[in-house]
Amino acid sequence: MTGYEIEKALVGRVRECPDIQLLENHMAIDLITVPKVRERKIPPTGTRCWGVYALDQNRGVVVTILAKVVLLCTGGAGRVYLHTTNPEIATGDGVAMAYRAGAKLANFEFMQFHPTTLYPPRNQSFLISEAVRGFGGVLRTQDGQAFMGEYSPMKDLAPRDVVARAIDRELKRRGEEYVLLDITHKEKDEVKQRFPHIYDTLMEAGIDMTSEPIPVVPAAHYMCGGVVTDRCGRSSIQGLYAAGEVAMTGVHGANRLASNSLLEAVVFAARAAETASGELKEVSDRYPSVPRWSDEGTMNHEEWVMISHDKQEIQKLMWDYVGIVRTDLRLVRAQRRIDLIAEEINSFYWKTPVSEGILELRNIALLAQLIIFCALSRRESRGLHYNTDYPDRDDSNWLKDTLI
Repeated sequence: MTGYEIEKALVGRVRECPDIQLLENHMAIDLITVPKVRERKIPPTGTRCWGVYALDQNRGVVVTILAKVVLLCTGGAGRVYLHTTNPEIATGDGVAMAYRAGAKLANFEFMQFHPTTLYPPRNQSFLISEAVRGFGGVLRTQDGQAFMGEYSPMKDLAPRDVVARAIDRELKRRGEEYVLLDITHKEKDEVKQRFPHIYDTLMEAGIDMTSEPIPVVPAAHYMCGGVVTDRCGRSSIQGLYAAGEVAMTGVHGANRLASNSLLEAVVFAARAAETASGELKEVSDRYPSVPRWSDEGTMNHEEWVMISHDKQEIQKLMWDYVGIVRTDLRLVRAQRRIDLIAEEINSFYWKTPVSEGILELRNIALLAQLIIFCALSRRESRGLHYNTDYPDRDDSNWLKDTLI
């Protein structure tokens, strides 16, 4: 089953369960934690999450949702970058909320870039599976030269991060926007049988992969960092759990093995659900007094059109300066510019009624800041983080997580 089919099946099961209320068209804004509210009869024993403020998108109002336990399963943050395989909603919302609540986070410098996605990208980049290279596909420059032998003795079978860096180097060196993935030397019917979905999708785009090479570029794919959790999905904030790509369980380290995401999405999620179920029985039914959301003093601004351009500016800055290959000069320049943009966005956020657009823009800006901070903090190259100012791995100083 595809991820969409699984999600559709799960939502169907939830709708059939009389004990579960599914709030569609709601977007979480921020977590409600003990330090942010005044307690009534509940002594604060450390930070605890008591629910979320959420935007009811149909009515355009913010609602307060109280809960003894909150589980973040909001996915990654690929939309921080210009090119990504991630859907529109992957704007780092869960991480951003956890950061603002004071949760422990880690390892945002380790963003995986899939080396081969279709160029030009659509709204969501179409992924050309690594299995195409495994089947004999050869990466070539636009003039037809195979180049992976220059970067790895494994040539086109090198790991994702090596291939992504090689493509990035060739694009920058030649000033070109894509390279070619060539599988035309394989028998036509065999290729169609082996890759039916890729073949059909490319044909819709006017590309016959059996007779012409596929134009490809790398794209942001998977976030290895996230909200730090234990083996049961518990974060550093009581009552707050995280599972899936939003969590930093430690199973990835500095790089991602493809199937490890199943651990985060299935095994750790099941553990989190089981542990949270036990915690529900232990937490008092007395909720703290929580102030209503106030939009007093806000007004609609015609400048929204101008502010919305910040999203594309952030994505391009991150792609150009905080992408596959980094330098301290690029990172510092990106940090300076992103900080100014984030300041503008936050100022606008507090002056206007909340909307899905401004919430996602605010979260994207914060994730960009976190990624840059972690990348500048790590003075070595390891896994998915490659800085030409520190090209070697340094186990004596950096064999550790980058904690926030």
